[in-house]
Amino acid sequence: MNATQATPADIKRWQQYLADERAEASVYRDLAARRDGEEKSILLALAEAEGRHEAHWLNLLGENADSGRKASLNSRFLGLLARNFGSVFVLALAQRAEGRSPYATDPHATPAMAADEQIHEEVVRGLATRGRNRLSGTFRAAVFGANDGLVSNLSLVMGMAATGVNSHVVLFSGVAGLLAGALSMGAGEFVSVRSQRELLEASRPTQVTLAAAPRLDLEHNELVLVYLARGMSREAAEHRAAERLGQFSCDCDPSLSLHPELPEPEDEHETIGTAWGAATSSFCFFASGALIPILPFLFGMSGVAGLILAVILVGIMLLGTGAIVGLLSGTSPMTRGLRQLLIGLGAAAATYLLGLAFGATLG
Repeated sequence: MNATQATPADIKRWQQYLADERAEASVYRDLAARRDGEEKSILLALAEAEGRHEAHWLNLLGENADSGRKASLNSRFLGLLARNFGSVFVLALAQRAEGRSPYATDPHATPAMAADEQIHEEVVRGLATRGRNRLSGTFRAAVFGANDGLVSNLSLVMGMAATGVNSHVVLFSGVAGLLAGALSMGAGEFVSVRSQRELLEASRPTQVTLAAAPRLDLEHNELVLVYLARGMSREAAEHRAAERLGQFSCDCDPSLSLHPELPEPEDEHETIGTAWGAATSSFCFFASGALIPILPFLFGMSGVAGLILAVILVGIMLLGTGAIVGLLSGTSPMTRGLRQLLIGLGAAAATYLLGLAFGATLG
């Protein structure tokens, strides 16, 4: 089919495809400009593939190609992010865009184009995974800390307000909850990271086998026990012990020989500095989340109006953190945002009802 045989709806749809292909190619080129090495070449190859798709629609449209039609809002937003940030968020959005390609059901797209889009989704997923892995630890702490601050302090504020106490008491409770929670989060992260480092250090093999091996009793070779305890098979343990003792009288397979023991490099992520960094970031993330529910009371609001505004502000933040989780995980931002919202407001509602019960009892 060509443009003279196509319906106006076909031409309009092809023009939109053309605009979107051009926008997607531009996104990949912008991302490639911020990278080097293998990632850069992969992104440029993706842009080249989008160029082939562009040529297909140009050929079908003929003189109708230069319509001035803009790319979809999603494609333009993606391009804006790629030009200004070039982060894993952009790759996560691009992954979703590739997964929503209509080419599989469009009779005017070639089977190769539909297959390209499916493969592109997996390519972008692989690139996004690299970024997800790099920020997974920080991202977990950020989401956990901020979400914990939002939910726990909103629950505390609503529970206290439901008892009917003065708004100043509600505000003081919120500030106390912010400081107590942030300090607890910071201390917990510090102890957690330090404890993990100490646990790993205690599990790391020492080089005592090198020093003690020459003095061992050959009739009672304790060295075999060392290697058995480290998880080797008996055959491998006996062969390794024979190597250490400088004799190979055991009936073992020489292929069991292992590389000489070398000191293991220290894990750069398990240092004291990282423990302090984790503590500081957890404190800040929790405090930033816990601040939101008390903002209305800090600015002089009280009663039901202050509670309603606190719930609205926290709800917006919960939707935002959930949406970010959805974007980075390549799933629906709306679904993840609503999940965060329902969990957070559900916890706050439970403490509000508990506060009402205590208020009625005290009254």
